[in-house]
Amino acid sequence: QVQLVESGGGLVQPGGSLKLSCAASGLTSMSFGRYAMSWYRQAPGKERELVATVGSAGGTNYADSVKGRFTISRDNAKNTVYLQMNNLKLEDTAVYICKGERSRSYWGQGTQVIVSS
Repeated sequence: QVQLVESGGGLVQPGGSLKLSCAASGLTSMSFGRYAMSWYRQAPGKERELVATVGSAGGTNYADSVKGRFTISRDNAKNTVYLQMNNLKLEDTAVYICKGERSRSYWGQGTQVIVSS
């Protein structure tokens, strides 16, 4: 059974930084490396939106709203994907959810990020 568990969320002031982690269990490191891993976010009353993706070969894609501020990365030896978030804005407040995808998709439960002064 594949499970994804996010951590690292919290309360931060505008302009601050957070680093989110998503740890995958139920997979070998080799299997994890074959998954495309993504971070989504969902703010209250809004649709879930794709924030960033890192492919099995390491290629990355970002939503326009986070380009230049967020960096997605992965450590296949640790079965973990990260999201470094810098220069956070009020509108980044959301639940951040990790997804792993290969032949099927797996979702984590999410971690709350609140950007507030």
